[in-house]
Amino acid sequence: MTKTHDFRTYAITVIETELEVIKNLLPKVDDNFVAACNQILNCKGRVVVTGMGKSGHIGRKIAATLASTGTPAFFVHPGEASHGDLGMITKHDVILAISNSGSTKEILTILPTIKRIGVPLIAITGNDSSMIAKEATININLNISLEACPLNLAPTASTTAALVMGDALAISLLQARGFTKEDFALSHPAGRLGRRLLLRVNDIMRTGTNVPQVKSKTSLSDALVEMSQKSLGMTAITNNDNEMIGMFTDGDLRRTLDQRVNVHQTIIDDVMTQKFTTIPANHLAIEALNFMEERKINGFFVVDASRKILGAFNLHDLLQAGVV
Repeated sequence: MTKTHDFRTYAITVIETELEVIKNLLPKVDDNFVAACNQILNCKGRVVVTGMGKSGHIGRKIAATLASTGTPAFFVHPGEASHGDLGMITKHDVILAISNSGSTKEILTILPTIKRIGVPLIAITGNDSSMIAKEATININLNISLEACPLNLAPTASTTAALVMGDALAISLLQARGFTKEDFALSHPAGRLGRRLLLRVNDIMRTGTNVPQVKSKTSLSDALVEMSQKSLGMTAITNNDNEMIGMFTDGDLRRTLDQRVNVHQTIIDDVMTQKFTTIPANHLAIEALNFMEERKINGFFVVDASRKILGAFNLHDLLQAGVV
């Protein structure tokens, strides 16, 4: 007979156990936590995070979070550290070691060298009486007595607690540094926030022969060919000095056709829009998007101070660039 399992109850028990562990971290945000923040804040080098096994996985994530929120950090595997990677550590750095037992052999092996270099050691352990805790400059004691594993063996609640404490360190430092959204974007240029905060109009606009434009006195039919070939839903009209004097859009075309205008006999000057909005090349792309939404338009021409055309873009270009 196949045994049935109450997976829902199993999962709820795990979550409830870990929630309780996280709540119990609040008293652990004590003077040692504050001292650790100050030690890192005053560090002239990097935070070197280390940990073995599951603690190592958590350490990698903490290092990544620190690095992306204004605190230069990287992870060093403690096993590799004793085979040459200790050379990555300088006397200006701070080491953040994660060990629930506080007796991880690979970390204990490199402690003498850490002491010799004179690097401050911040430890996150689950045992305040352990060797690593005692040797640390500062020890943040998590003291997790019960794992979410029913065997009380698999690192579950203890790794969650270490991760949460690492996040608490990183975000406390972020606030102390006055780290802004713009700072965050600089370290995440490929992310959506980075693109929205950093991309400028000249990064996304079409240029050169990809910009639809025709000369004054061009027939409407030829202007429509230009619009069709360049696929921007609009064209600029320029005078003999290459200054933009008007524009014509798909919306203008619909209104023109409603008036029964002969597209072959009409010149573009007679139907173009002379009151149009352009945008400078150095504007943020997100600003351009806001302008487009406010004015209910789908594209912009980019001009310089003398109204010479530098480029053009539409909503699709913003979408492709990840701004929308």
